[in-house]
Amino acid sequence: MRTKLPFNFKSFLILAFILFCVQQTFAQRTEVTGTITSMNGEPVPFVNVVVKGTSQGTSADMDGNYSIIADGDQTLVFSYIGYKTMEVPINNQLVVNVFLQEDIAALDEVVVVGYGTQSKKDLTSAISIVKSDQIQKRQTTTVAESLQGLAAGVNVRGGGQPGQEAKIEIRGLKNLQNANPLYVIDGLITTANRDFNPNDIESIQILKDAAAAAIYGSRAANGVIIITTKKGKQGPLQVTVSSKLSVTEVPRYDLAGQEEFVQLNNMAYDNAGIPRQNLNLDVNTDWQDEVFRTGLIQDQNVSFSGGGENSSYFMSGNYFGNKGTVIDTKFDRVSFRVNSSGKKGIFSIGENLALSKSKNVEIGGPEAMRGNPFIDVVRLFPTIPVYDESNPGGYGYGKSGVANTFAANPVAISNLIDQTIENFRIRGNVWAELDPFPFLKYRVSFGYETSFDNFKYLRKLGNWTLNQPYDASFTNQNRAQSQTKLLENTLTFKKDFDKHNFTLLVGATYQKDSYEQINGLKRNLLINPNTGEYFDVLDLGDQAQVGGFRNEAILLSYLGRLEYNFDDRYLLNAVFRRDGSSRFSDENKWSNFPSLSLAWRLSNESFFNVESISDLKLRASYGELGSGNIGNYEYQGFINTFGAVVMGTGQTLYPSATQVRLANSELRWETLKQTNIGLDLEMFKSKLQVTADYFIAKTENVLFGFPILLSTGNDGGNPIANAATVENRGFEFNVAYNNVINNDLSFNASVNFTKLNNKLINLGNGLNESIQDNTITRAGEPVGMWYVLQTDGLFQSQEEIEGYTDSAGDMIQSSALPGDIRFVDVNDDGEITNEDKAVVGSPWPDFEMGLNAGVTYKDFDFSMNWIGSFGATVYNGFRSIVDRFDDDSNYRAGVQPWTPENPNTDFPRVVRGTTLNSRGDSDRWLEDGSFARLKYIGLGYSLPKNTLDKIGFSKVRLSLSAQNIITITGYQGLDPEFSNNNIFQRGVDFGSFPNVQTYSLGVEFGF
Repeated sequence: MRTKLPFNFKSFLILAFILFCVQQTFAQRTEVTGTITSMNGEPVPFVNVVVKGTSQGTSADMDGNYSIIADGDQTLVFSYIGYKTMEVPINNQLVVNVFLQEDIAALDEVVVVGYGTQSKKDLTSAISIVKSDQIQKRQTTTVAESLQGLAAGVNVRGGGQPGQEAKIEIRGLKNLQNANPLYVIDGLITTANRDFNPNDIESIQILKDAAAAAIYGSRAANGVIIITTKKGKQGPLQVTVSSKLSVTEVPRYDLAGQEEFVQLNNMAYDNAGIPRQNLNLDVNTDWQDEVFRTGLIQDQNVSFSGGGENSSYFMSGNYFGNKGTVIDTKFDRVSFRVNSSGKKGIFSIGENLALSKSKNVEIGGPEAMRGNPFIDVVRLFPTIPVYDESNPGGYGYGKSGVANTFAANPVAISNLIDQTIENFRIRGNVWAELDPFPFLKYRVSFGYETSFDNFKYLRKLGNWTLNQPYDASFTNQNRAQSQTKLLENTLTFKKDFDKHNFTLLVGATYQKDSYEQINGLKRNLLINPNTGEYFDVLDLGDQAQVGGFRNEAILLSYLGRLEYNFDDRYLLNAVFRRDGSSRFSDENKWSNFPSLSLAWRLSNESFFNVESISDLKLRASYGELGSGNIGNYEYQGFINTFGAVVMGTGQTLYPSATQVRLANSELRWETLKQTNIGLDLEMFKSKLQVTADYFIAKTENVLFGFPILLSTGNDGGNPIANAATVENRGFEFNVAYNNVINNDLSFNASVNFTKLNNKLINLGNGLNESIQDNTITRAGEPVGMWYVLQTDGLFQSQEEIEGYTDSAGDMIQSSALPGDIRFVDVNDDGEITNEDKAVVGSPWPDFEMGLNAGVTYKDFDFSMNWIGSFGATVYNGFRSIVDRFDDDSNYRAGVQPWTPENPNTDFPRVVRGTTLNSRGDSDRWLEDGSFARLKYIGLGYSLPKNTLDKIGFSKVRLSLSAQNIITITGYQGLDPEFSNNNIFQRGVDFGSFPNVQTYSLGVEFGF
């Protein structure tokens, strides 16, 4: 029998079941919260969070926090530009924290290439990209220093002097004037000098080949460095504060102490047969202790950024102070920046404005006898006191018969000379864009930069060196202002037609540069009787001198670029620029600079099926660039109106005008022709990236000043002519590996390699070579080869001296004694003369390398940077002073000169006076300049998110770092990484300010 339920009761059961199911459903849905951070622990704002398979989603806030309603068995999808999309199962958790991995390809997708941007994967030319975090870890003054070891083909040499600007060469020396690249900051043609704050940098693109740089035409022959500064992002105000404190130490010479110095000095005088010096044995001065000190660097930075849906802003302020490691050296800089932009419909507008004020205090001045502290601490004896009341001014220095040295006392110079250079700079631009159609954009920008320079030099009464003539006190001051005005108009057309992608750019630019200076000098300054201070104003004193000058130059240009991409497989980039410069005569004012680059992406071909390779692209390019690397008026004659001539029967004196500098009206542009073949490879889902390039760059019609006789009427510098041809061939590659092993651990490493061969094809003007001191620049060889006498050991006996003869049987070094150096008689004429000099080495390295590596583990991060240069031969100026013994100086500690009792040495006998042993033009002073250096090593710790939430910050990072603390080299000078300003003597280290060891402690926090 079946029981029949009443209708109402059945309805109740059905309703109860439905309610139970609904209850279960709601029981499974809950609020899931969490924090989204990058692999280095920083919050990632505005990440899109979506429940997979639904339209339900949300966005993270500024601190990376999110909240969403979802089922416990569903999956959340996290996506954001620049990061790889990540799917995370909820697994019934209430809190799901996520670490997003950077998408390397996406982050580097947009590259600034000049008057526009391109996708990195679509580049057809050689461009290196450097990110801001690579730069801002280091403690540097200028951008160039920050690039060292980070890009293939980029050679950087700096120094430790406060305010010193590093030298940078991109793919070698392309002319005989200078190697400075063109800097472009936010579209403004300028310089990234010591007045620029590196903390403002967002990214750097280095345009290395002619095809990449052709859009800048005549100014780009030495390469282009494009700097993009930071911009605000959508969201509320973000404040970031960073503070870094560094102590610096300068490397020191290993010099003889008083006892060892006295012994060697007496030996040198005894061997010369002259009376010994009457050395003051009551004095034992360590001149390095007196001149060198521990330096201190402060780098304080604050920034404010934010923005809305159609606007953004970024502001920053910075103080940078460097108390140098040499007495009386200091550099201070204060800078501010404002970047903002806004968009309304089809109209956009923005500006970039930077202000800076700097002051540089330098030891010494422009006088010929001012000295060099890194030379004078070597030449000064330990038996010379720092102070000597018997000398004018009260400072110690050489004395005839007591201390025969003409070294300058750096302590005296630091007190008797005051030299400061102050600069106030304003630079920036305003721009507007109009997008009347989705495929068309018009942009106009106006850039302006002005610099106010103030040089002040005060010479007080007193001497600092032996036999120094009396010089009255004086002040020399000048004021200068430079201005750059840049107006640019561009029109960009971008359109896709099925598989065809076109981008066409046309534009015109106008640039005007001007410079004006006034200067004055007064002697016999008044002294305040109460304080002893000098009145260093120009309306006091006598013997007034005044002067000044001004000049200006104009560059007018037209440019165009076509980018074509077919099916993401075949790419073409063609550039044309036409420049006209006021620096050349009307006949040679204009020149054209074209380029063409092609690329083939094999990885997108149907026949290519290598799973491990995600991208493979072959590139080839050819381009022509120019350089007008001359003064503003070189093609015009210079007239001097200060002369006078006696004429007539009355012998009347009349004013006269004469041409004092010969001019060359035929001057024209240098032309660089460069071919580049390259490869871009990405493997294992872009974890491994390889870039390789081979290039040939030939510069024709190189501008060079040829020396001519004064009897020609030329007295205004060597006239410039187009003559030489210089070639650089090279190979470079970069290999980078990035791998996120898990949420706690990631690793990255990169190696860059550069091999460069420089050669002078011809010098021109009927010359085959140019000799400067110990170097020769000769056709068919690299610039600045070593051209010196060759040594061949030491004579051990009189028999060896007599047996050293030429082919005719004549003694070659008849005046030599046992222990002297044997020199090679190259021309077999029986004498050692300049005719026996030969090319014995190159200052150019065989290759250079950079190694970068980093590890992130949980909240810790570690990174390091090594640089290396191998195969260069360099001239050790330090040894050429201390090991010669002819020009009195201190000596190296521990030297073992030749004596009859010590014949097994390579150090010749010491003798006071001029002998062949003391010649500075021999290979005795040449050394292997190879080195490997730990340029940077750093460790950081970021506070975890839960701690930050408690203290109300979005970021707190502590860091410890060091620079230049390990150098592996056989070079015996202070620093194998030296630099100088002479192109033809690039390998000469003679008093170069060495790089300092730097130890830094930093803190960065944001809220």
